[in-house]
Amino acid sequence: MSRWSGPLEQIDDHRFRIPKRYKQAMSVDGIIYSSVEMMDDVTMGDAPEQVANVAALPGVLGASMAMPDIHWGYGFPIGGVAAVSADDGVVSPGGVGFDVNCGVRLVRTDLDAEEIRPHVRSLVDAMFKNVPSGLGSKGKVHLSRREVEEVSLAGARWAVERGYGWKGDLERLEERGAMTGADPAVVSDRAFSRGMSQVGSLGAGNHFLEVQRVDEIYDADAARAYGIDRPGQVMVMIHTGSRGFGHQICTDSLQEMEGKYRREGVTFYSQEFGVRILDRQLAAAPASSRTGERYLGGMCAAANFAWANRQMIAHWIRESFSSVLARSPEEMGMATVYDVAHNIAKLEEHEVDGKRVRAWVHRKGATRAFGPGRPEVVAAYRDFGQPVLIPGDMGSASYVLRGTDLAMRETFGSTCHGAGRVLSRTEAVRRFRSERITSELMDRGIYVRAASPQVVAEEAPGAYKDVSAVVDAADGAGISKRVARLVPMGVVKG
Repeated sequence: MSRWSGPLEQIDDHRFRIPKRYKQAMSVDGIIYSSVEMMDDVTMGDAPEQVANVAALPGVLGASMAMPDIHWGYGFPIGGVAAVSADDGVVSPGGVGFDVNCGVRLVRTDLDAEEIRPHVRSLVDAMFKNVPSGLGSKGKVHLSRREVEEVSLAGARWAVERGYGWKGDLERLEERGAMTGADPAVVSDRAFSRGMSQVGSLGAGNHFLEVQRVDEIYDADAARAYGIDRPGQVMVMIHTGSRGFGHQICTDSLQEMEGKYRREGVTFYSQEFGVRILDRQLAAAPASSRTGERYLGGMCAAANFAWANRQMIAHWIRESFSSVLARSPEEMGMATVYDVAHNIAKLEEHEVDGKRVRAWVHRKGATRAFGPGRPEVVAAYRDFGQPVLIPGDMGSASYVLRGTDLAMRETFGSTCHGAGRVLSRTEAVRRFRSERITSELMDRGIYVRAASPQVVAEEAPGAYKDVSAVVDAADGAGISKRVARLVPMGVVKG
């Protein structure tokens, strides 16, 4: 893999600029949040080139940004953030990705790590049994097309109304678990067919369920507000998204949009949209066009499917703990801390150059990190900012952070989303052996149950950046601040 050779200016210890003079079509700079030490990984490959290409999208505001976990993606880099004017800008499926609303939910408990350590294997095995996982996994609940339409409109509320979880969960979910604007009428038959059998399933790849213990608390007041009480407290993290339903919606939209672009020299141009782009994978449509509206209606439907999916999984995790520990979820204090989307485009209001503007903020492998006082943050957390949930690899740690005022000013209220890959899945399988990874983790007290040996190799800790370094860069830049560190005790890999 070759090293990117474009211009890069260091602003400070955690900010690096790709100046807009790099390409004539760029209307804003590219800004990469990282650290000096991590920039070797960032520039190995062409992810910075994608940052520059995004800076040429029509209507882009402020800067094209990348978070410390940046790596190569489809069109946009993973870790990419771009706000595009709602008045005269575009929406791009590549700025959200195929796994629409891949996200994370964190569930707290009143349990202590030493109390459950003898039961970790049983807990993980119970979750593995109760939550379908693996490539092409199908849920325990098979829905009709009409029911999937209802899921796509109501999101997590659909699941709660059918007994999957508690009403109080909805108060702790981003968007309360359902975005307005979903339009089932624009969703293809193929997407519905895939969704009918997959609601309530984990899937494969980097998706996981993880029993964790609180290892360190950095901000006691914010942690207490979030329900994180003490070191040793047991937590459960869920990482999954919209499954084949969202993947198909993205695929359908990309096929429609990309078909409207033709190469003209070094650019691609759509006569219908009057839009010029630098990479066909950045195919975009004006947000106000019928094509743009169809994409947004489908994207919201997929996002709501994902929130329902995580809601059902959370319910089955509570049941798993109850079956093993012979106590009710209420007795164990298994309340939702928060649930965040990592792949989404949202219509938000921000300040740009002293003016309030409405923008479609694309976050692809990035987390909303709204600061204190913002009305979108749930009331119980508003004094501290939105919880930010950062999963790491299965051998290291995950983090809870909080949003900041600086993020509101600099990154449209955005920060990193995870460790970020440094090896492709193919390369990881070539380098690592699943049996050895499983054995090494077990020696460290981490029990792993996976749907296949291959996924253990693909998800080996060595395939990822150091999540602590990623979090340190985000914290050092001030775009989110550390609240607590969580370490794994048991893992279900899809």
